[in-house]
Amino acid sequence: MTVQRRRPSITVLVYTAVIVTLGGYFTFASVQGEFGLFRRIQIEAERNALRKETAMLDEELAKMRNKTLRLSDSYLDLDLLDEQARDVLGYLRADEVVIR
Repeated sequence: MTVQRRRPSITVLVYTAVIVTLGGYFTFASVQGEFGLFRRIQIEAERNALRKETAMLDEELAKMRNKTLRLSDSYLDLDLLDEQARDVLGYLRADEVVIR
């Protein structure tokens, strides 16, 4: 007895090729697409960097607010005023020596 092997029909081959192609496309898109895993990792890294920058800017803002308060009319810090006058206007006391 001889066993005959049937070749798969063209429809099955086309169906399999379409399924494999779609599976490959969606796998690629889920990894490297616009909303894929690599993009998500990149966005999270940018978010962490921006949070660090925001924290640094918040600290700088707090320092600036403190200096502004110390130079305001209601609260005057004479040491800060002296420092600013020396820096901006170039004032010196008579007993100071300038070294360049």
